[in-house]
Amino acid sequence: MPLGQPASLPTEACCHTFRATGITTYLRNGGTLEKAQYMAGHESSRTTGLYDRRHDEITLDDVERIAI
Repeated sequence: MPLGQPASLPTEACCHTFRATGITTYLRNGGTLEKAQYMAGHESSRTTGLYDRRHDEITLDDVERIAI
C-alpha cells in the first residue's frame, strides 16, 4: 500500500476488534489475564476474558475429527 493511502479494513472492524487482538496477542505471548485486565482498565477479569480469542481458532486437527 503506498504511503498516504488509507488502510482497507473490513467494515466489521471496530475498536473492540483491536482491543481483542491486543489482549489475545498479549496472552498468547505468555501474559497473564490479571495484567491484561489492568492494562485494559477493566474492573473485572470476566470482562477481559470476553476479549480473549485464543480459543476461537480451528485447527486442521479439529477438522479431521469429523468422521462421516
